[in-house]
Amino acid sequence: MTTTLTLHDTAHAKINLFLHVTGRRPDGYHLLDSLAVFAGAGDHLTAKLHDHKCHLSITGPFANGLSASDDNLILKAAHALKEKTGTTQGVHLTLEKNLPVASGIGGGSADAASALRLLASLWKIDTALLPDIAPTLGADVPVCLHQTPTRMLGIGEILEPAPALPLGGILLANPGIAVSTPDIFRRFSAAGGPQLRTPPILPTQWDNMEHLTSTLIHTTNDLQPPAASLAPVINETLKAITILPHCLLSRMSGSGATCFGLFPTPEDAQKAAQILREHYDWWVWGGAFA
Repeated sequence: MTTTLTLHDTAHAKINLFLHVTGRRPDGYHLLDSLAVFAGAGDHLTAKLHDHKCHLSITGPFANGLSASDDNLILKAAHALKEKTGTTQGVHLTLEKNLPVASGIGGGSADAASALRLLASLWKIDTALLPDIAPTLGADVPVCLHQTPTRMLGIGEILEPAPALPLGGILLANPGIAVSTPDIFRRFSAAGGPQLRTPPILPTQWDNMEHLTSTLIHTTNDLQPPAASLAPVINETLKAITILPHCLLSRMSGSGATCFGLFPTPEDAQKAAQILREHYDWWVWGGAFA
């Protein structure tokens, strides 16, 4: 008896430690400067050979409301890879959706990147093709391919290596509300839009989390004020994180509403997450970076 090979992969949450909006192109896309890192939290994908078609099943705590039809980024990734390579193989993909949806931590993009990695292995396709496909699926998909600390520039297509992260802890908290990215950018523009500033200079390495924080305090997330004006619970979330024991810095990720806190150790972040769970009915995760 033969068994069907099943491959597994984790689509880690993408966190913007800082996010500066530096301009806007004539086509309407905003230019960014951001430091993207990845947390241990993530969605889980499995893939196994099927017939010649691509199929998707969705499970997990945040499966409700997600469509397994062809407009899902995971299936878009699969179809794009088939078209690029001409393979006639199919796949059955299963997504265990553990991350909140549309929450500023790159869930859908990370899932699409995970699908590309899995399918390249399953279908025995050269991974050198993946960077060409990733940008066609979304601005955050390229950075999610490698899931390593990265400086993102342009509209997300310019990727530069960032220093490795020190051994520290990160906490994620999402208050369970949805915010509209287009509405946030409209509010950002109404408040004056991009500001001229000197781009942050990153060191060659960070010695510890306190050193990392000393760099980040000179940066910001430009989308945090407009997002909080639309959803004041974001400020409540940030305050709750800030007062946790050993918290070094709290900030919103991406366009929200997920917020994060940085801690000296993964154990500090885990203990802080437990405190939040005892007081708030939020999605909370604490631990190490990926």
